Amino acid sequence: MSKDSLFTPLKLGAIQIPNRIIMAPLTRMRAGAANVPTSLNAKYYSQRASAGLIISEGTAISPDAHGYPLAPGVYTGEQIAGWCVVTDAVHAAGGRIVMQIGHNGRNSHSSLRPDSSVPVAPSAIPPNIPALTRDFQQVKAEIPRALETAEIPSIVSVFRQAAQNAIKAGFDGVELQGANSHLIEQFLEDGTNVRTDSYGGSKENRARFLLDIVDEVSDAIGADRLAVRLSPFGQYGGIHDSKPRELFSFVIRELSKRHLAYLHLIEARGSEMGLTDELHEDALNNASLFRSEFAGPLISAAAYTPESAALAVEQKQADAIAFGRLFIANPDLVERIKGNHLLNLFDRSTFYGGAEHGYTDYKTFGDAAGAPICRA
Repeated sequence: MSKDSLFTPLKLGAIQIPNRIIMAPLTRMRAGAANVPTSLNAKYYSQRASAGLIISEGTAISPDAHGYPLAPGVYTGEQIAGWCVVTDAVHAAGGRIVMQIGHNGRNSHSSLRPDSSVPVAPSAIPPNIPALTRDFQQVKAEIPRALETAEIPSIVSVFRQAAQNAIKAGFDGVELQGANSHLIEQFLEDGTNVRTDSYGGSKENRARFLLDIVDEVSDAIGADRLAVRLSPFGQYGGIHDSKPRELFSFVIRELSKRHLAYLHLIEARGSEMGLTDELHEDALNNASLFRSEFAGPLISAAAYTPESAALAVEQKQADAIAFGRLFIANPDLVERIKGNHLLNLFDRSTFYGGAEHGYTDYKTFGDAAGAPICRA
């Protein structure tokens, strides 16, 4: 089938993009010392600058927001300077890039926190996945500390500052990580939030943390440079809600009122963290289900092929499609899809941690002779 629908321009708030092939946010754990981005990160992102939009890997808003070793931050001058090298390289290559900012909440480990305290969460409920230590060791998740009500507004303010730092670092916008069982989603869903204060109980209260952040960040950088990522019906890390459709319909309607640059939805049918290639074909189609609830541009992600991506855009289920693993293995993914060229296969063993191998050494189509390939 034709993939022409992926190659028309699109306006995402204040950001004009030339095509609808988006690079998804991808945890790679390759930042330098003190969680500072390096020239290697700049090379990786600039190699993929032909994407309509690059969404950066999840970036910690503060020293105690980290969930993975060697993941970047955006809370020190050195980190901002490191990110400037990245954004300069992407822009010099003709690309556009937004930063995904987030707080891992309970999906962290005390070894990653400056004071070695246990992770924080809306409630003292641990995830059902192992934690990663500072030394990349998998260990049993710790029971998090439930945040005090008085602490929450300060975290909202830290999100605001992180967004301002991202713009200072040259990013074209900011995406809030409200998916993948991070702190925002932990507040949203009643399986992880059993609070009895103004941030718990009703769906309106559980959405307060997210909406407060959205309002603060919009005030700081403009709603037209802000986006939100959500994963309705996702179950990564043991996240769950008793009435997910009702919850996310409400949340998405509220976000629609705020005139964001875009909404980014992860499809429930695909693995959320790239840990397996398992698909759940009978899962609800989030893009189709929630399309009518959001008036602005919608990006859909997870388990798309170039063909299914083009069909989703053609049928107006989504305005653009985010690719993750295909962008890891194919820095020139846009050109390969447009030319119907073969695709490199990804090497899962190199996804997390390491150096150049599996990060910046994937071949482009012109010099990919002999590389493992599959049909686009």
